[in-house]
Amino acid sequence: MIRAVIFDLDGTLVDSNDLHVQAWDRAFRHFGRVFSKEALRRQIGKGADQYLPAFLTAEEIKTFGKELEEYRSELFKEEYLPRVRPFPRVRELLSRVREDGRRIALATSGKKQELGVYKQIAHIEDLIDCEMTADEADRSKPEPDLFASALRKLGLEGNNVIAVGDTPYDAEAAGKARIKTVGLLCGGFNPVELREGGMIEIYRDPSDLLQHYGTSALHT
Repeated sequence: MIRAVIFDLDGTLVDSNDLHVQAWDRAFRHFGRVFSKEALRRQIGKGADQYLPAFLTAEEIKTFGKELEEYRSELFKEEYLPRVRPFPRVRELLSRVREDGRRIALATSGKKQELGVYKQIAHIEDLIDCEMTADEADRSKPEPDLFASALRKLGLEGNNVIAVGDTPYDAEAAGKARIKTVGLLCGGFNPVELREGGMIEIYRDPSDLLQHYGTSALHT
């Protein structure tokens, strides 16, 4: 029986993935590295600890990786975070989950400060039972640390929880914690990528999932 739902944030509940791509692009260029937007986009969903190794050598990460991440983080906070908006009917979806008697957790590869802003703009502060961010985990997605910590906080086993995310990395990370994942297309990945990542169901966005809630894995 499902007793809790763990939601990702970026690209799942809030429309932020393209803004993260822009911030990463500017940060890399600031340090003399140029990559295609498509390449940058395909790694979105990972925290900096997993994102940087996809583009930089170990020596580059050692030399200026921390400085680059701090530059990107400040850039995103100042210029892009104010532009983040929630997807339609996010609060209604989470309220429906609560009406079913399930608890709600958030597990994001983003920063704690970003999570706080996201909860405010989506008007879901009062619906969250526990949360995990990259600041509180040794490794971000696609490693399972965030989900494993969420399970400990919830006091539940993986088979009593369902996850909702928008990237293959959500499904991969949750799967390592024995949690099944429902996928949303609003983050920019296509259905094939999400299925191959391990998603058991796929919906367009939170509104579509809410519309089909009664027959979804969240309700069973």
